[in-house]
Amino acid sequence: MDIWNLLEYAAWLLSAGFALLLVFDMVKIDSTYDNELLTSSREGELELTQERHEI
Repeated sequence: MDIWNLLEYAAWLLSAGFALLLVFDMVKIDSTYDNELLTSSREGELELTQERHEI
């Protein structure tokens, strides 16, 4: 087994680790915050207010 095979396996392990981290973070965020809060856009509300020329 040469160095390139070891690097390939290391890259796959890192990739799997990052995927598990992303899934863990998704579950944590989903259970911590309400879906309504996560899908709201404060910037969109500000843009809408500026388009109506209301302050």
